[in-house]
Amino acid sequence: MKVIKSELPEVLVIEPKVFGDERGFFYESFNAQAFAEATGVNTPFVQDNHSRSQKGVLRGLHYQIENAQGKLVRVTAGSVLDIAVDIRRSSPNFGKWFGLELSAENAKQLWIPPGFAHGFLVLSDYAEFLYKTTDYYTPSAERCIRWNDPELAIDWGLTEEPRLSAKDQVGKPLADADLFE
Repeated sequence: MKVIKSELPEVLVIEPKVFGDERGFFYESFNAQAFAEATGVNTPFVQDNHSRSQKGVLRGLHYQIENAQGKLVRVTAGSVLDIAVDIRRSSPNFGKWFGLELSAENAKQLWIPPGFAHGFLVLSDYAEFLYKTTDYYTPSAERCIRWNDPELAIDWGLTEEPRLSAKDQVGKPLADADLFE
């Protein structure tokens, strides 16, 4: 696997070795030992999640203030614009974001450590999104920052309003959100 530091150095782009021919492809999507050696991140993953969303669905920006989750994310069908936002007040990159297209075709993955908010926008007709987390989902700890907060100025590349859940429609601005020190 190839590991590339993003503009937010703790957020890592993972490019697995994909072996393909006229029959199809094979790649190892996760190996704990190889991941730890390549990234320097040696953490257990305790939960796998799988979502399917239609084109124009925007999920995020989500995080847990307690039981903070690191996430290793990838797309197995379709494509998304994936976004990570540094929400650690003490970070020199506080309030900055990084975006990357993840798709079944490019097989890229993104490591988003605890202390970052995360969201994605579905670009294809639909997308299946998988993520491994380093802590369990805790509803009482879940928080949401507004996807269109002008302070963050995330370029989602939208040409029309996204489809949002009720929870995402009432996300807080960064200035009012519970954040990490």
